[in-house]
Amino acid sequence: MNLEASQGVLSHPLFPLGRLLATPGAIDLLDRTGTNATSLLHRHQCGDFGDLCASDVQANRDAILIGARILSCYEIDTRRAPVWIITESGRRVTTILLPSEY
Repeated sequence: MNLEASQGVLSHPLFPLGRLLATPGAIDLLDRTGTNATSLLHRHQCGDFGDLCASDVQANRDAILIGARILSCYEIDTRRAPVWIITESGRRVTTILLPSEY
């Protein structure tokens, strides 16, 4: 088992993303900072949930098993602006958004 796998982060997807959506604010921030949305989605889908506390990470691990909502938070650019990725229960939709757009 590699180090990432022992920490719950794998190189393969743990759940389907469903339909991909992004809010205007998230698109703007990703464009302005040159951040690759595909890279963030891959991290989210493989269990790297970004900048979350341990209890939120555990909640995501539980959510994967029971089909509940999964939330990741990634701080990007020099201002550490947060971007959320939420995969809804049922795995039909995953949205990239800013916390202010929730």
